[in-house]
Amino acid sequence: MTDDRTLRIALAGGGAFGAKHAAALRRIEGVEVAAVVSSSLESARKFAADQGVGRAVASLDEVLAMDDVDAVVLATPTPLHAEQTLACLDAGKHVQVEIPLAASLGDAEACRAAQERTGLVAMVGHTRRFNPSHQWLRQRIQAGEYGIQQMDVQTYFFRRTNLNALGRPRSWTDHLLWHHAAHTVDLFAYQTGSPIVQAHAIQGPIHPELGIAMDMSIQLRAANGALCTLSLSFNNEGPLGTFFRYIGDNGTYLARYDDLFTGKDEPIDVSGVAVSMDGIELQDREFVAAIREGREPNSSIAQVMSCYRTLAALEEQLTAASAF
Repeated sequence: MTDDRTLRIALAGGGAFGAKHAAALRRIEGVEVAAVVSSSLESARKFAADQGVGRAVASLDEVLAMDDVDAVVLATPTPLHAEQTLACLDAGKHVQVEIPLAASLGDAEACRAAQERTGLVAMVGHTRRFNPSHQWLRQRIQAGEYGIQQMDVQTYFFRRTNLNALGRPRSWTDHLLWHHAAHTVDLFAYQTGSPIVQAHAIQGPIHPELGIAMDMSIQLRAANGALCTLSLSFNNEGPLGTFFRYIGDNGTYLARYDDLFTGKDEPIDVSGVAVSMDGIELQDREFVAAIREGREPNSSIAQVMSCYRTLAALEEQLTAASAF
C-alpha cells in the first residue's frame, strides 16, 4: 500500500554531498526538506538559506525530537555515520546514511540489528547501484545478455591535505578502504550477482600527517569466477573520480559516474534508463519510494552487509602486513 502524504525529510550535513541531496530531494514530488543541521547553527542557517529550507537547527538531537520529521538523510562525517544511524532508528525515523555505513564491522552489525529491531527503512548511499550507467549494464546482465569476466576500477583523487570536495578543511580524515573501496566492493558483488569469495589488499606508505595510506590495491574474485582489480590513490594528479571498465563475454564498457561508453570510447545513450540522469536523485527516489511502499530499499543495510564484511577482512590483512 502506498502512502501519498507529504514526506518530511531532515538533512544532516551542510557540505558538498548535503547540497547534492538537497537538490535531489527538491525534484521529488511530495517531499519536503523539513530541516537542516550542520556542524554549527551558523553553518546550518547559511546552508538552509542557500538551499531554500525554512528551518535550521543546531543538532541532530533537535531533529530527532521533531514529531513532523519522518526521515533523515545523513551526509555527515564518516566517524559519525554509525552512531547517528542508530540514533535515527532509535528515535523512530527512517534513515538514509551516506557511504560508508560505518568504519568498522562491529558498528555496521549494530546498525543492521537496529534496523531489524525497528523495522524502519534504513538505506546506505551506495550510489553506484543507482547511476544510469551501471543500471544499463545491470539490465543487460539480468536479461542474460551480458556476463562480467572482469571489472577494472580506478578511484583517483589528489588529496595530500585534509580538505573536502569543496576544498574546505575537514574535521576528520577520509579513508581509501572504508569509504572509497566500499563503492566498488559492493558494486562488484551486486553486478555479478555472486558473493565475493576471495579478497586481497596491499597498501603504500602511511602519510606522516594524515595517518592513512595514500595508495592501495585490491583484488577480488566472485564465486562465479569474475575478477575485480581496484586501484585507489590520493596522489593522482589527473582526472579525478572513479572509472569502471567492464570486461565481459559480449563487449567492454566504460562507466564514468552517470555516463557510459563502449570500450572504444563511443558514448551510449542511457537517458531512458530511469526518470533522471542523476544517480544521487535516483538513490533518494528509492529511499522515498521504500518508505511510501513499506518495503526494503535497494542498498538496504541488510543488502550491503557483505561489503562491510569484506572490508573488515581486507583491513585485517593490511594490519597484519604492517606488523612486519
